[in-house]
Amino acid sequence: MTAGTDRQRAAPPLPHWETVPEDLAAAIREVKAALRARIEASGRTVEEVFAVVERRVAARVAEIRAAKERGESVWPAVDYADIENGTVPADRLAAVRRRGCLVVRGHFPREQALAWDAGIVDYVERNRFFETYAGPGDDFFGSVGSRPEIYPVYWSEAQMEARQSDRMARVQSFLNSFWKHTSDGVRWFDPDRDALYPDRIRRRPPGTDSGGLGTHCDPGTLDLWMTRAYQRAFRHLFDGSAERYDPWDAAHRTAGPQYPGSTMCSAFRTFQGWTALSDMDHDQGVLHTVPVPEAMAYLLLRPLLSDVPEDDMCSVTVNRVFPASEKWHPLLMEALTGIPDVRAGDSVWWHCDMIHSVAPVTDQKGWGNVMYIPAAPWCPRNEAYAAQVREAFLTGSSPGDFPGEHYERAWTGRFTADRLNATGRRGLGLAEA
Repeated sequence: MTAGTDRQRAAPPLPHWETVPEDLAAAIREVKAALRARIEASGRTVEEVFAVVERRVAARVAEIRAAKERGESVWPAVDYADIENGTVPADRLAAVRRRGCLVVRGHFPREQALAWDAGIVDYVERNRFFETYAGPGDDFFGSVGSRPEIYPVYWSEAQMEARQSDRMARVQSFLNSFWKHTSDGVRWFDPDRDALYPDRIRRRPPGTDSGGLGTHCDPGTLDLWMTRAYQRAFRHLFDGSAERYDPWDAAHRTAGPQYPGSTMCSAFRTFQGWTALSDMDHDQGVLHTVPVPEAMAYLLLRPLLSDVPEDDMCSVTVNRVFPASEKWHPLLMEALTGIPDVRAGDSVWWHCDMIHSVAPVTDQKGWGNVMYIPAAPWCPRNEAYAAQVREAFLTGSSPGDFPGEHYERAWTGRFTADRLNATGRRGLGLAEA
């Protein structure tokens, strides 16, 4: 169903705040009223538009529930060799688009991943990290409960070798290809060039008790409703034409600001991801997602319904992760699904808007080691952040998106600029050597 043209009227403009508003509660009330008015100008009520999204999401949730009942894996798996050879089966491509997540089997040889893991251990021990570690630099991972689980280490040889490898570039290009990167005469990003986005590592030893991480998503917080670029990116949700919403459309997402905070990401990522440095079983405190790319539509429209207080966005606020919960999003929580068993050298990827969590674990069996490397294609937003990344790389500093702990500035064995290949230089925005 689409709104009848006889019921449509001119859509009112939306207020926007390109920096965090001083009075958050007042801004939330103002933008909610404006969003409702804009939707209603289409001739539909907010409830009618939300119902369109809810039906679409509910169909996906039912598919996932049925697959689990049949004992099928919800997560698509793709062999790296098929990506390299361009022979990924059509049904597997369709499954990735439908689920928004995948495991790349054999992304790196297992022996290479295990050697990288050992190299990271040598790097941190050689530089007396455990003697100087001062505790979490932020509270995002503070609940995980082991010492430490997330290492604020960015510039090891292992991480940089993986980031600039041909195998990583090939997978990132494959992932970027799922997105619509050109529209309205604008090329929103280059699918075949990725920014080198440095992130941390996780090493969780056998026997660990870890509290995990609650369900959340990472593309932003209140800025998703309040900044002009995101209002345009999610225009079909906010103008009543929800049927046209495409979670794979990058339009207007690659230049806009994000509200600052300890959980922000300055880069646009098509997929978040990590590469396994150890074998991990599916029941050992692993990543879970809600494998429904369209779920962001549900998250963004849900606060506009009448049962949510006028100054509340379903508990979303600045300087905290965007939460998903049983209270506000019970339908989505039904689809929460963990990854299958993975082996060292496999990589795991999920759409940048996707709700995800890490399950708690008691007395973990085996190691749980990963390095976080996303797909972050070259675009204005990522080019701007690359300037900060270059400086951090050259000085061994913590990158701008992360707490300023700077452990590596004086460390030996850090990856150096003379070892950058062409992919690494391009990813840092450096001229070719």
